Amino acid sequence: MKMLHDSLLELIRRTSAEIPDDVHQAIVNSLEQEKKGTIAESAMKIIDQNIALARNKSQPICQDTGSILFYVDCPVGFDQIGFEETAREAVKLATKKGFLRQNSVNSLTGKNDGTNVGPGSPAFHFHQHRGPQASVRLVLKGGGCENVGAQYSLPNEEIDANRDLDGCRKAILDAVLQAQGKGCGPGILGVCIGGDRATGYEFSKQQLLRKLDDRNADADLDRLEQDIVETSNKLGIGPMGFGGKTTLLGTKIGVLNRLPASYFVSISYMCWAYRRQGFEIGPDGAIQKWLY
Repeated sequence: MKMLHDSLLELIRRTSAEIPDDVHQAIVNSLEQEKKGTIAESAMKIIDQNIALARNKSQPICQDTGSILFYVDCPVGFDQIGFEETAREAVKLATKKGFLRQNSVNSLTGKNDGTNVGPGSPAFHFHQHRGPQASVRLVLKGGGCENVGAQYSLPNEEIDANRDLDGCRKAILDAVLQAQGKGCGPGILGVCIGGDRATGYEFSKQQLLRKLDDRNADADLDRLEQDIVETSNKLGIGPMGFGGKTTLLGTKIGVLNRLPASYFVSISYMCWAYRRQGFEIGPDGAIQKWLY
């Protein structure tokens, strides 16, 4: 477990300090699109400078290092208990080293023991398969963007949304409009159509594991993803709500089966500090390949 511990520590450091290439490229492209001399351009420049400083100094991209979400795809027989124990120790050391802020508080007492370890922190999501390869992905999701996530139950008379893809479109765009830059935009949306209230939100966050430059295999969802980004970027909300052309960097949509009585659209909003990284690991816990 020593090798696994060191690998997880490096995963946490890299996720906290280094934006993935696909996200950075989207930010650079958006900066080029903003009108010169505007507040929107200035905001995007500051974001780009922040990314470079964090990488060069190996320090957190954002002071809010967020919820710690591990996603583990593992073969049959993988020691999930041992992984959780090792990951918790790696989180404690990462916090001590400053890769993570002391960020986890007791919800009843407000006490912060400074370790980032407690009920629900970090969070683990295991998916078992019959192949030999194990992979670990980590998402650090800040509180500001988490606050502007939303869930809609369709039909919804207020936004004239029925139980169809057009109704889903109206719900997603309403969530963007309600956020108004408060989630540290430009943002990225992970969306789930269907499921129940719990699985819908969980699956919406899983969409954030996708790369920004991928395309949805479902043609209808692919069109909806592109339309949401294009339409949102015409709303004039812009980076941090300062106006401009860059409200969203991307939208990723998944679908779960639902009960006939329920039709939920769950939206997880990710801030521009899109901290997502992962690797494949060998039997000894060593990093074999980075995934982003």
